[in-house]
Amino acid sequence: MFARIVLAAAVLAAVAHSAFAATPEPVRRIPVFVVPYYAAGRSPDERPKVEVGRAFDHALASTTAPEIVQARDAIDAQPRTITPMTMMVLAIRLYDVGLRDDAVFWFYAAKARYITLEDVVDVNVPGLKSVSEAMKNFARLAGPYINSYAFCDPDKQYALMIKALDWVEKNPYDALFVERLAAKPGDRKANLAQSIQRQRTSAADEHAKFKDPKFVADLAKLRKKNKTDAMFCWK
Repeated sequence: MFARIVLAAAVLAAVAHSAFAATPEPVRRIPVFVVPYYAAGRSPDERPKVEVGRAFDHALASTTAPEIVQARDAIDAQPRTITPMTMMVLAIRLYDVGLRDDAVFWFYAAKARYITLEDVVDVNVPGLKSVSEAMKNFARLAGPYINSYAFCDPDKQYALMIKALDWVEKNPYDALFVERLAAKPGDRKANLAQSIQRQRTSAADEHAKFKDPKFVADLAKLRKKNKTDAMFCWK
């Protein structure tokens, strides 16, 4: 399951240093490629290629913060119809223009929305297999960047995770209730509620680890060794 791939985000954020530059320079953009939805530009000034929906592609490919903010607001105005892939691209673009807390929120919201989809409908059918693979790739490629920044402040990370889960619960994805998409056994609404609750429990369990001094010390040591803070905790 997708959920298992994204567990232990704090540890993954500390050990995924091989994805970054060898020198501890501040990481200011996320140079990832998830075909056909997103291909990063070769430099901060080059527009990325975005294909998540005609209504948002142009704005999400902007290299300026005001246009990315406009895209964010337009996406937030249609909360029940936006695909998880669109939300993932939004998270990447927000990070790229320096709005990193917003990036964390939308990354977690995208993950949570997809997990509800996986828990309610059969994502192994031909029409959804490509969506499943794309979301796994977004989590695998962009996740280390987002989480490496998010866990600079574990309390804020947890607050953003809960905010994202609240958003997903308040704005259930319309696709969950499309009859032509085969449902998992059980009632769709009940399965959705159980999915949200499982995600809340998982988030709480991970955050609870930070009450363990040994876990905190070991994680700090690992992040220092991998220069994670130098690369991601800049102001």
